[in-house]
Amino acid sequence: MKQLILLGGLVIAIMAWTTTTPEALDEEAGWESLFDGETTNGWRNFKAEGLGPAWKVQDGALMLDKSDKSVKGGDIVTEEEYENFDLRLEWKISDCGNSGIMFNVTEEGYKRPYHTGPEMQVLDNKCHPDAKIITHRAGDLYDMIKCKKEVVKPAGEWNSVRIRIKNGKSSFWLNGVKVVKFEMFTPEWNAMIADSKFKNWEGFGQSRKGRICLQDHSDTVWYRNIKIKRL
Repeated sequence: MKQLILLGGLVIAIMAWTTTTPEALDEEAGWESLFDGETTNGWRNFKAEGLGPAWKVQDGALMLDKSDKSVKGGDIVTEEEYENFDLRLEWKISDCGNSGIMFNVTEEGYKRPYHTGPEMQVLDNKCHPDAKIITHRAGDLYDMIKCKKEVVKPAGEWNSVRIRIKNGKSSFWLNGVKVVKFEMFTPEWNAMIADSKFKNWEGFGQSRKGRICLQDHSDTVWYRNIKIKRL
């Protein structure tokens, strides 16, 4: 009887393996963790070696603690640069808070990450002043494209994010919904930049690769389950 049970289990396992689609296998492979849930390893301040003490780990999340505004945080970036990628993470924001996720951030020759890196907005839509501005709300391609649908959760609740970029073709997901779609490095892209607050910044949105950046906008914010896959 024991042999029959073992044989039955083996058959079930084989069937499960053979029915797994190539897409499912691909979804599981190739991910790199950008945050281990215990340390701030892999992150540093923009154009600096260290990390501001306001950035800390709390309950498995990378937290920017702005309860004391005098404690330095600063925008932080990944050690490595990425070009074509699929980025996944979760965030939650404090009441009336503001932050952002930037990509293709270039350090050499620039003073701020937002001088080069486009941004997915992180915001409490309920009460932050930016929520009154179209293209400045949570999930928007900041100051350029608004979400097609508002799906953000309230302050204090976790939101899931996916940012996928391949050869300039880009999409944002928020809480499982594709909310923004665009293509970089085209005449249309340059026209959007020219119609935005970034129009006078020569390097904005022109880098094909760069660092991922988490923004210090002087409000407490948390990030967790940060991972990336190179495409």
